[in-house]
Amino acid sequence: MKSVLKLNSISHLADKYFENYNYVDACDNPDGIMLRSFKMHDYEIGSNLVAVARAGAGVNNIPLDVMSQKGVCVFNTPGANANAVKELVICALLLGSRKIYEGITWAQSLSKDEDVAKLVEKGKSQFVGGEIYGKTLGVLGLGAIGAKVANIAIDLGMDVLGYDPYISVDAAWRLSRKVKHEKELSALFAGSDYISIHMPLTNDTKGIINKETIASMKDGVCIINCARGELVVNDDLKEALKSGKVSRYVTDFPVAELLGVEGVITIPHLGASTPEAEDNCAIMAGRQLTDFIETGSIVNSVNFPNLKAPETFTHRVTIVHKNVPYMINFATKPFSEAQINIDNLMSAGRGDVGYMILDTEKEVPQSVIDELEKVDGFLKVRVIK
Repeated sequence: MKSVLKLNSISHLADKYFENYNYVDACDNPDGIMLRSFKMHDYEIGSNLVAVARAGAGVNNIPLDVMSQKGVCVFNTPGANANAVKELVICALLLGSRKIYEGITWAQSLSKDEDVAKLVEKGKSQFVGGEIYGKTLGVLGLGAIGAKVANIAIDLGMDVLGYDPYISVDAAWRLSRKVKHEKELSALFAGSDYISIHMPLTNDTKGIINKETIASMKDGVCIINCARGELVVNDDLKEALKSGKVSRYVTDFPVAELLGVEGVITIPHLGASTPEAEDNCAIMAGRQLTDFIETGSIVNSVNFPNLKAPETFTHRVTIVHKNVPYMINFATKPFSEAQINIDNLMSAGRGDVGYMILDTEKEVPQSVIDELEKVDGFLKVRVIK
């Protein structure tokens, strides 16, 4: 029986996918791993491990380069928590526009006064804020979450500018036609009263909100970050708050240097913290992980190419390899020498990683697998059946 290790607590709704597995909280050398926020950078990767499934979108807690080198497929669950994050972004938008947080904090301080109602009427003017209706929201990144934020902002009566140089066809179909797609980031910055960030953290996007980009924004802009804290240079942001260039910064990623800073509202990373989101992510992660283990099909991998194989097969071998020329030739040669006909061969590549699925009617002997494992550039050879 194959083993799947839970490195975090996972919604019980994923259990149904692991009824035929040893699905445990402790295991020395699992075949698969389910996790949420567990940091795997120092985790020792066992020889049996073929896949890791992250019940969430971000994968910065997983060493993708190391996983790829060892032939381990990493999955995430894009869109599964999108509604939960979208709702928090709308809350952040209102917190950034109206002085709701400050007003609530002040009201709590009146608990010892007898005539609270009178004090409230007298003191509420200090918490006056603006409406979002008719204002312009700039959305950086139009994936599953960004598209939902853009669409609901349209429904709330806002004008919306969107920026995403890598927008997919599916994402474009989901996006309201009223969203204006800006081709230049500078145009979005210059035209937005509010900016909501929904980009992944990469070498290209790290610190994308910085002294230079802030300078190109409208005076008094409100910035919302429910994506990743490292997308914003905090020191530059604090200077912009002092000068009034930025009116508010609402972030779902509290760090020490932002706590107590005037104009900063820190939310304790609640973006996907709903039972519904955790259930959705667990279900998607469980389905993707078991599908890969049992059939070799890949959907929503962040380091391997997506490759959907037929669910019906007699015998199947999969090969993770370096994405270089002649790999297919090296793969088919041992089959030919063993006089085994390959009935179906599927292949795809992504960056430095290539992936093959080979189906046969005849059972593949260990001698063929041994020859495949000797090939320089083959990272992991696996017999599915």
